[in-house]
Amino acid sequence: MATIDVFNGDADGLCALHQLRLAEPCQSTLITGVKRDIDLVKQVKAQAGDAVTILDISLDKNRDALINVLNDGAIVRYADHHFPGDIPEHENLTVHINTDAETCTGLIVNELLNGAFLPWAVTAAFGDNLLSTAEQVAAPLTLTANELEQLKSLGTLLNYNGYGSTLDDLFFPPAELYQRLQPHQSPFTFINEDTAFTTLSEGFASDHTRAVSISPERSDANNAIFILPNEPFARRISGVYANELAQANPSRAHALLSELDDGSYLVSVRAPLNNRTGADELCRQFETGGGRKAAAGINRLPANELERFANAMQKQFAA
Repeated sequence: MATIDVFNGDADGLCALHQLRLAEPCQSTLITGVKRDIDLVKQVKAQAGDAVTILDISLDKNRDALINVLNDGAIVRYADHHFPGDIPEHENLTVHINTDAETCTGLIVNELLNGAFLPWAVTAAFGDNLLSTAEQVAAPLTLTANELEQLKSLGTLLNYNGYGSTLDDLFFPPAELYQRLQPHQSPFTFINEDTAFTTLSEGFASDHTRAVSISPERSDANNAIFILPNEPFARRISGVYANELAQANPSRAHALLSELDDGSYLVSVRAPLNNRTGADELCRQFETGGGRKAAAGINRLPANELERFANAMQKQFAA
């Protein structure tokens, strides 16, 4: 019997799986990729009795592949916070899905484990831009302000590492980054002992400096659209910088569009923090779009649909 772990390559997916495997150590086959690579379940080659855990990827985008895995006889555990669509009913499927805008998969897993590895759940929440939620959830830990800031930095950097069109854009393939987290029961030992933290910190600082110099293409009280160049730094920074813009302008929706080689755009959308809803509805209007209520994206927006996107965003987030 094999164990197979399928997870999003961002902070939430990494921290969700890390909590589970701290609680249930085992050798497993890892299936993951860049943050936008959510069509992952089709990579699962399962046999009867195999244990498959799926974390932080949309069931709606993986339904057919999930049904195939179940039909192969695997026992599947699914935890997520994205729009699921119709959830299959099957005796081998256990589902823990909560689409509330103030939760993430790391927090869902934290509840399942009764808070056993709470600092990693806090890290996941920070990574998913749930800053106030992260601080509230962290209260029982009685952390200092500096320690809380360290977890915020770690969540941000783990999330930052997941953004890109391909693994070549990233500093670390998410499977490798997860394996570097594995020895650490505490996030603080990872921060202090693994050079990956320094590598990501320095990369983020450099990419961020370049991003903040770019002015919005369009901007008003309700919406802002930024277009970033066709460079790896832009694809890496897009999601985390979108989170930062959302925090700085809580009444405004934001979209960051990174140019791709074929002239299309990789899109990151953030709903206004004051009303964290609608990002998924906007992005699902486009062929490669998806996500959750507060934060969503489009993997490939053709250049000739840019105006349509701008109009749809204006309509979605009208005052």
